[in-house]
Amino acid sequence: MQILQLKETVAFMRYRKVALIFSIVLMLASVVSLATNKLNFGLDFTGGTLIEIGFDESADLTKVRAIMDSNGFDDAVVQLYGSSRDVVIRLAPREDVKAEMLGNQVLDILQAGTGQTIDMRRIEFVGASVGDDLAEQGGLAMLTALICILVYVAFRFEWRFALGSVIALFHDVLLTLGLFSVLQLQFDLTVLAAVLAVIGYSLNDTIVVSDRIRENFRKVRSGTPEDVINISLTQTLSRTVITSITTLLVLAALFFKGGALIHGFATALLLGVFVGTYSSVYVASSVALALGISKEDLIPEVIEKEGADQEEMKP
Repeated sequence: MQILQLKETVAFMRYRKVALIFSIVLMLASVVSLATNKLNFGLDFTGGTLIEIGFDESADLTKVRAIMDSNGFDDAVVQLYGSSRDVVIRLAPREDVKAEMLGNQVLDILQAGTGQTIDMRRIEFVGASVGDDLAEQGGLAMLTALICILVYVAFRFEWRFALGSVIALFHDVLLTLGLFSVLQLQFDLTVLAAVLAVIGYSLNDTIVVSDRIRENFRKVRSGTPEDVINISLTQTLSRTVITSITTLLVLAALFFKGGALIHGFATALLLGVFVGTYSSVYVASSVALALGISKEDLIPEVIEKEGADQEEMKP
């Protein structure tokens, strides 16, 4: 029975070195991008004014940028928002200028420069100090989540699993941030919420795998730790694939049909779910195996009751 089980097992750990090199390369690329390109923070973090306007016809972004630049708004970030007629303009904070007054000024400038009738959709203003506070609190939220996870998994399973889980979560978060840095996608509060959701999703997958590994270390009497981990990953593979595919289908619908407001949220979750599934198999398990996880580490110690020897000696 055991030999048959080993024959039917997928040898995931055979490719752990290749996966390790692949992950390290992606992580280094993410770090380099974050150091050079940095994140394209939205107004939630940087502060400033966001103006959404609607044109009668398709907007010429090059012309809009030229008009803004010639009228003293050279720092304006002009982007399409959902359709070719909807445009979002982001402006850096300006002292002693109210958001409503600034929006009317921009509207007048663009109407005069383009000759089109332009509708004001919305104006949002975020102070710079509020943005700094949000960025700090967001970073602390992610750090706190990783520390709490480390402590929980260490008590729940074993410290090798805990370290592997945290490294896997750090891997997932870093790659997600790296994608936003490389593509210069806007990073706002909705994306931060998605990153925190990625941590939760990836952790759930890792806990399922770790629990099965611990169970099989206690049940399987023969085989190396690598064999036991392969058996455990094979047994949880169908559950992992089904969960990931159904989640990705929902996120794909949000990505393509959800609109611009949640585009960044859906993008972060799409990558996070994919990377989280990969890291549960090849990062968390590989780290635990590299740290020397064995059957002795997971089998609970048998504590003899006081006076047991004396009771056995009684006739």
